[in-house]
This record gives sequence, structure tokens and C-alpha cells, in this order.
Amino acid sequence: MAYRTTTSRIDRDQALRGRILACAHARVVEGGFAALTMQALAEDVGIATGSLYRHFSNKGELAAEVFAQASQVEVDSLAVVLRGEGSAADRLARGLRQFAARAWHSRRLAFSLIAEPVDPEVDEQRLLYREAYADLFCQLLEEGRARGEFQVPSIPLTAACLVGAIAESLVGPLSPPGRAMRDANHDSDDLESVCTNLVTFCLRALGASQPVKENLR
Repeated sequence: MAYRTTTSRIDRDQALRGRILACAHARVVEGGFAALTMQALAEDVGIATGSLYRHFSNKGELAAEVFAQASQVEVDSLAVVLRGEGSAADRLARGLRQFAARAWHSRRLAFSLIAEPVDPEVDEQRLLYREAYADLFCQLLEEGRARGEFQVPSIPLTAACLVGAIAESLVGPLSPPGRAMRDANHDSDDLESVCTNLVTFCLRALGASQPVKENLR
């Protein structure tokens, strides 16, 4: 008789896989992808290292899924703002400020998602999610151009530029040296100044007027 996996076994495997991913995410939040090793993760989960490979063939595959899950949360959060109410320029400004604030309050994870050197499998996910962000901006740019709010000759190229501008404006402040400077109370850009510069730069690049500034939470 052929062996059939029972429903309870499937449920246990799914629960264990979820626990592995949760512990892996916690490690990345604390120390980046460099802190995500199979041996240390197995100890966190409370299983043998070999058991991890029943769920993930290698560290790269595991890290890529952690990256994808964390990035999808950010994409979904930004989408809510960009597809909300108000003018296209207002929504873009709110989206930029929210994205920067979320990154600021989870700096180690945000830096890992944006710029930390990673395995090839994670780098592939990083490119896919840059495209996902660009797709969100394309939708907003099309709407803003139709309303006469934005002056953009190429929507796909402009969307890609927005993604690049956001990443480059945040990577310095979120980097380990940037965090160390703030921890040591050395002069450094704060969240408000980063947001103001980012919003001003992006809206000017689109030929849009500045919206009323909202307080950061």
C-alpha cells in the first residue's frame, strides 16, 4: 500500500514552516541577512539543522522567501496610500512619507531589503519587487498625467526613477554608519528632513506643486 501523507501531518509541516519563516524574519530584523544562518536558525526554531532542509533546499531559497514576504507587506502598505483619496500629488507625497517612516522605524530590516549584499536568490527577488513598486507608481503617474498634475514624457521610465530616488535617499541614513552617527548624537539627517527632501525632489521632477505637509507619526 502506498503511503499517503495525512492531513494532520500536512498541518504540522505547514505550521513548522511558518515558524521557521517567522524566526528567520526575526533574525533579519535584528541583524540583517548576514545573521541568517541555517545552524543558528535551527536553534531558534528548536529543531535539527537537517530538518530545515526538508522545507528549504538551501539558505538562499529561505532568505528569498523572507525577503519576498517582508517586501510584499511594504508594497501592500504603499498601494493603500497611492490608491486612496486626494490628488495624485497628495497621494504620492503621503506614500513617500509613509514609506520612509516605516523604513525609519525598522531600519535594520529596511536596509537589508534595500541595499544589503545578499544571495543571488534574494537579489532576484529584489529586482522583482523594484518592478512591483514601479508598477504602483505607473498607475499613479498615468492618473496624474491625465489630470494635468504631472508632466512626464515616459511613465515607465519615470516610475523607475522614482523607485531609484527613494532607495538612494534612504540607503545612507539607514546604513550601519548612518545609524551609528545618530546613536552617537552626531549631526545627521533626521526623518523629517529626509522626507521633505524626498517629497520635494520627486514632485519637482514630475512638474507637480507641493502639497500641504502632514505631520509624521
